[in-house]
Amino acid sequence: MQRWTLNPEYATGESGRLFADLDSVFALEGEYITRDPLSSVHRIHVGDRHYYVKRYHGAGKHLRRWLGRPRVQAEWENLLHFHAWGIPAATVVGFGQERRAGAFVRGALITEELRDTSDLARLAKANHPCLKDPHWVGRVVHQLAHATRMMHAQGFVHNDLKWRNVLVDDQPLPGLWLIDCPGGSFWWGPFLEHRKIKDLACLDKLAKLHLSRTQRLRFYRIWAGCQRLQVADRQRIRAILDYFKGRE
Repeated sequence: MQRWTLNPEYATGESGRLFADLDSVFALEGEYITRDPLSSVHRIHVGDRHYYVKRYHGAGKHLRRWLGRPRVQAEWENLLHFHAWGIPAATVVGFGQERRAGAFVRGALITEELRDTSDLARLAKANHPCLKDPHWVGRVVHQLAHATRMMHAQGFVHNDLKWRNVLVDDQPLPGLWLIDCPGGSFWWGPFLEHRKIKDLACLDKLAKLHLSRTQRLRFYRIWAGCQRLQVADRQRIRAILDYFKGRE
């Protein structure tokens, strides 16, 4: 059984024809971007826009073929969550999957390209001058802290919140978007706190190399919603700093 959902804004014209159903999406040819054991990503040009087509050939390891959410479903649901919570993310154009006898066969997710953007990890690797601009960094820090705070307030964690999964544009007042979140999920209680610390530690792996202590502390204060650090904040910061010790 196939299930496919196409965003009504893209259901007419050439995009409506090319993205009409799962068979059409798997027949598309475009620029190869990347591949992993479960999926491949291609960049497709339609009209005056570009789209990323992520096609999954597997749901995950072992019993995930039959039980739980396939990774493609988790990815589109998480992006839709971000939009519902007011967190900037790539526009979801189409998504769906095919099952046979209850087992996952294939699935796909289409997102529209965010034009003139780059991920923070790439900027850091290139030692881009924008990372030396305190006003530019300050705006990015504020947006990223607010997005992370909004996400965590829902009891949701990204689970791979690294600089490579944060896009920014090249404007003097940059915009920011979160991407690539198939591993994101809801948690509760002490499990949620531990996962929050992991998200923050992932962000800080590169932040500690490229941002000042003051900029990193500003991020934490915005995320925590506090002006002055309390004992619990200092304990959490220590846990963030120690998270990857012995594993790097």
